[in-house]
Amino acid sequence: MPELIEPPAEAATATGPASPAMPTEPVTLTEPASPAATTTTAAPAEAPPIRQIPQTPPVPQAPATPAPPPLTPFLDPLRIPSVLRPEPDPETGRAELTVRTRPVRVPLHSQLPPSLMWAYEGEVPGPTIEVRRGTRLRVSWANGLSGPYPLIKVETRVPANIMRPGFDPAADDYDRKVAALPPWSVVHLHGARTGGGNDGWTDNAVPPGETQLSEYLNDQAACTLWYHDHAMNITALNVMTGLAGMYWIRDDEEAALGLPDGVHEIPLVLCDRNVDTDWDGRPTGLLMHKVLRDDQDVPRPFFGPYNVVNGVVQPHLEVAARWYRFRMVNGSNARFFTLRLCHEDGTPVDRELVDRAFHQIGTDSGLLPAPEPLPERGLTLAPGERADVLADFSVLRGLRVHWADAATNPPGPAPSPEVLQFRVADEAAHDPFTLPARLSPSYVRLSHATAPDHEHRWIVLTPPAATGMPMMWEMETVEDASAVEIPSDGIVQVRMPGRPLLTLRRVAETFNDTTTIMAREGGWEQWNVLNLGGPVHPFHIHLIRFQETRRQNYDARGFQRLVNGDGTVRGYGTVTPVTFTGDLPATGADRGWKDTVRVGDTAPAPAGSGQLVSVLGQFDGGSGRYMYHCHILEHEDEAMMRPFTVMPGPVMDMHPGMSGGGHGHGSGSGHGGHAS
Repeated sequence: MPELIEPPAEAATATGPASPAMPTEPVTLTEPASPAATTTTAAPAEAPPIRQIPQTPPVPQAPATPAPPPLTPFLDPLRIPSVLRPEPDPETGRAELTVRTRPVRVPLHSQLPPSLMWAYEGEVPGPTIEVRRGTRLRVSWANGLSGPYPLIKVETRVPANIMRPGFDPAADDYDRKVAALPPWSVVHLHGARTGGGNDGWTDNAVPPGETQLSEYLNDQAACTLWYHDHAMNITALNVMTGLAGMYWIRDDEEAALGLPDGVHEIPLVLCDRNVDTDWDGRPTGLLMHKVLRDDQDVPRPFFGPYNVVNGVVQPHLEVAARWYRFRMVNGSNARFFTLRLCHEDGTPVDRELVDRAFHQIGTDSGLLPAPEPLPERGLTLAPGERADVLADFSVLRGLRVHWADAATNPPGPAPSPEVLQFRVADEAAHDPFTLPARLSPSYVRLSHATAPDHEHRWIVLTPPAATGMPMMWEMETVEDASAVEIPSDGIVQVRMPGRPLLTLRRVAETFNDTTTIMAREGGWEQWNVLNLGGPVHPFHIHLIRFQETRRQNYDARGFQRLVNGDGTVRGYGTVTPVTFTGDLPATGADRGWKDTVRVGDTAPAPAGSGQLVSVLGQFDGGSGRYMYHCHILEHEDEAMMRPFTVMPGPVMDMHPGMSGGGHGHGSGSGHGGHAS
């Protein structure tokens, strides 16, 4: 169980037994001393020597430190978070809830020392919050954190090092700024239809002792949401400390299905983690955010060596031979999981058994119209994506099977790809549930052709090979291409099938650039997101749910770094148009309601391969300032997040530059344009 770290005055208010008081004074993180200097003394005569690392050290070809012994998979049981079901006040009709963050010590694995983490209500992941549709819930997110920042940040020059615990003195370097970070946090309820003031604006984080007040209307279909930290510049670090949990909305349509519930409905928060080691290569439990600094001198996102489910490394779950419901979220910083069912010896379970046992019934934002089999390559979840899965373990009676990660996107699976083991009982279990043929009668499939009058937006995601860091550009359509120089910085031309050559011009790229996307409350919009190559990006829009209406592959080799005659870079743009190469129609669960969509090919693709994904949704349920971003958290913290606003139509009409129009009606509000 996690060990709460509380000041003595607050120990009596903990829900469990009081833990010994732990020191909460801030500490300064320094590089480790040599083994000879680590002898404990009451008052050392001299400070231990600090190893001097050259500014430009030669990069070794292999790790210099010994690898720690691997952890035993499936040694520990899965941890199940508690459930909070706030009841509405009969007079006001509103429910209220206080959720406090606390420092805790959490054993990620019984072969690891406990890790200092930050947690909602002392749990990693935080408690699952469960509400009925239409129940207005006011949450006081109280910051009760204290003490030192619970992780260290390391950059390495050796690719093999990112999948190893510990610090390599020959190739790694500490980021000392992290030790000075305060416990500054703001909560975003991911997928919620709520006002901008309740959405968890990234700059509105609160310090210890203060409280973020958010009110959620919960006026949306039954779905699997999750809450997590969203603080500006440090989301990747704060989430890694443990600040995440699930939030489920129930409705009558879901209740009518009689789905597995209670102990047979289980939240699964997947992620990956890394820890530091001592000088003998033994893990210390201290969380480590270790990333590769590549040959362009750009830090890559975090990938860790340990697959974690509900705060436990490679756990097991004892299950009866009956139906279960798994509510899943990928809470990783950057790792994509592709889950494939395997036997104890690692061989894949026969496809016929998998099809009989596992069925996906929901996506990010609601139920599917009908159950879908899991994809043949495995169930892929990008960071921020959710899946609602039913499992009939009567098909697998007496077996021990596990999910293994078979992801092919870089850097591939962790060194030990096992994720979660199911130990299925031999005995038959009485279970009256049968899989319904139809799940959501209210589901309507959207398409561009049948959509209501709507706006269009264009977003371009740049490839690291050209721009170093991937960047997110907001674009406007250029009606007269002769009015711009081609090639020139920020100009992207796209050759789509059956359409005139499209010319797009960059109008914003950093978070603090002028807000250019202003959506009409209640209005429909199609966002066209064009990835010009490089990593797959999980693209998340706050406030709305949407459906994927188009996915196309493109040859994006024409997008390049533009260089002057003297070798200086003058910008980035297309020297030849980005050109259509093929359609990829949405199938299966990809047709469901989403709020996070993968843009790019999760299978290995040739260099210069681009992809266009279009999503269609309605901007209702709230107004104010929101964000959209890549849900690879390091990308979000660096340069891939932008604001947008939602306003009532009559308010927009008061300003001629905001009024906009629908599909095919003049210039779009906020430079959206109308090329589809």
